[in-house]
Amino acid sequence: MLSRKQKRVWKYVEEGGLLKLKSYLRKHRDLDVNFSQGKRERSPLHLACSLGDDAVLRLLLKHGADVLRKDRKGDTALHIAVNRALKHGKSAYEDLVEPLKNSCPEALNTPNSAGVTPQDLLNWRKQKKTAENMNRPSEKDPEKEWMEKLFGECEDEFCDTFGVYDADDFLPVDDDEQDFGDWADRIRKEYFDKKHAEAQRLVASSSGWKKKEKSKQDREQEAQSQKELHERLQREHEEYLARAARKEEEARQGRKRMYDERCAATFSGGGSSSGVAKLSYSDIPWPAPRGTVQEMLDVMLHGVDRKDVPVFRKMLRKQQTLWHPDKFAQRCEARLEEKDKQRILDTVTALSQELNRLAHSLRT
Repeated sequence: MLSRKQKRVWKYVEEGGLLKLKSYLRKHRDLDVNFSQGKRERSPLHLACSLGDDAVLRLLLKHGADVLRKDRKGDTALHIAVNRALKHGKSAYEDLVEPLKNSCPEALNTPNSAGVTPQDLLNWRKQKKTAENMNRPSEKDPEKEWMEKLFGECEDEFCDTFGVYDADDFLPVDDDEQDFGDWADRIRKEYFDKKHAEAQRLVASSSGWKKKEKSKQDREQEAQSQKELHERLQREHEEYLARAARKEEEARQGRKRMYDERCAATFSGGGSSSGVAKLSYSDIPWPAPRGTVQEMLDVMLHGVDRKDVPVFRKMLRKQQTLWHPDKFAQRCEARLEEKDKQRILDTVTALSQELNRLAHSLRT
């Protein structure tokens, strides 16, 4: 049975409420978006694909939506996205199929209950279009030519990433505070209420074939009212931005503190695997678990003045030692889960290379 929070997520996806969904997921970061709803047992990601909502789809992927999750028929979200692309063409492919394929390339070859994979659907479409073009060689349809070329390149090389964060993912998250979506809704309502009141005053001032011209005093009062409204909205917007900046800095400090604590707890176990719990990918104290390498550096080096070169170099050396591939292997390789081992070591290597590049830039 779905929780109240999950029902709210489903409602926002169903309504296409991107801003509301983004704000809600920001406030409830621990909320699992991988759940099933209804007789079809579809997840929010399935629903976003069926509705063709690429913005909601990308947001769900950023919050850990599982591309391989299946519905009652065994279809993944990519099955639904491909079917929609086959029906609607190029735009649906770029909006839906590309993000899912890039996020989880193995989903292309994941079969449903009937044994059909998304790649099979793409190949079938390619064969059908080729046969049609052979039967009608004189016809030239740019959309069909694009589909043939596109579906022949569905196995493009996938560049692995660690996931990304939005720049505003760490804005204010207090339930009691007004977020940007609420603020925008209120401003929009005030604007339309004001325009509606002006229209009513205009109708009321009309008499017969004439419209009474507003007096100079009325125009001055209206101008003053508009100026005061503009100033008040400007102040509120500046206050909101200042509050958002404070909240973001608090979030950054919290992530840095949590990172240091997790490093101390994880790396103090030494290199022996006896009597020590195995470490999966999520157990490693990554500075930004789903972030890019650059975002990981931003977390681990937060709070250090980069203009103070000696202090910054000292902190950098500490992190280089911590994430050096050989030293990491000595401490933790024996404790790593076999299924995640290579992925962990690849991430450590990438992080170490970026630290070395930054250290080299200080010497030049």
